[in-house]
Amino acid sequence: MNQIQSVLITGANAGLGREAARQLALQKGISKIYLGCRNPSKAKVAKTALERETGRKIFEIVLMDMTDQASVRAAAAELSTPIEAVILNAGGTGGRHPNSLTSEGVTNIFATNVLGHVVLVDALLQRQLVTSTILYAGSEAARGIPKMGMQRPDLSDGTVDEFKSIADGSKFGPDSDPMQTYGYAKLTATLWMGAMARQHPHIRFVTMSPGGTAGTAGFDDLPLMKRIVFKHVGGVLMPLFGMMHSVEAGAKRYLDGLLYPEFKTGHFYASQTGYPTGPVVDQVDIDGSLSDVTTQDNASQALRQFA
Repeated sequence: MNQIQSVLITGANAGLGREAARQLALQKGISKIYLGCRNPSKAKVAKTALERETGRKIFEIVLMDMTDQASVRAAAAELSTPIEAVILNAGGTGGRHPNSLTSEGVTNIFATNVLGHVVLVDALLQRQLVTSTILYAGSEAARGIPKMGMQRPDLSDGTVDEFKSIADGSKFGPDSDPMQTYGYAKLTATLWMGAMARQHPHIRFVTMSPGGTAGTAGFDDLPLMKRIVFKHVGGVLMPLFGMMHSVEAGAKRYLDGLLYPEFKTGHFYASQTGYPTGPVVDQVDIDGSLSDVTTQDNASQALRQFA
């Protein structure tokens, strides 16, 4: 088991991020947990609750908005002590306007799930503030979940220009379904993590899907009917049929990815084909193209043109 003492978690005030913070605080040896949050009041509520639930005062709030690069860089600049691990958990369906563009020219859904984390990781590496493991919250949507009506993202050729079109939304158009573009964003980030693992061999880069998780805030900003289906109806019925699992089970996947070295750098771990629950497997055994170094490097190069 890897010895980790300090962890930064993005999107830490609710759902998987908050639960991961709670579980980590109960691990022997953990002495500091940074809660990366966008909303100050919600962050304070989460911090107080976590201290009460765990009996530990090891939590520190770091304010950052993943759609705002200046906010992310300012948050990284506040850190002065190196941390062992980072969980890149913030994400979701991109708020009320997922297809609107940020000032950097990427869609909100892409900024939240991908670009903000690219900026954060670059800032931490530049200042040598992360020493062990970076874990990205991937998704089975990156290779498709046909049983749930989510087809695999269809890359035409995996060029730099194609990944740029995913980032700025031009591949899909202004009225695209965020449930479709979400899979493309997660695939792009997974490929970027593979490239980063080769570029920085002293750091372990692991992509770990939390799986289909009930009780998160990920669907809160979907249109009303989709929100009802996925969060309320689905949140009750899907776990009964093995299509989703608890937030505790999803967060436990994060901890496994951080703490156990058998999860290899540059690899993507998620459920087997079928529903996004159960044991995780190396996804390259399902889709070998995930390990293609040219496609990984093209995704990384495209992101550098926005970050």
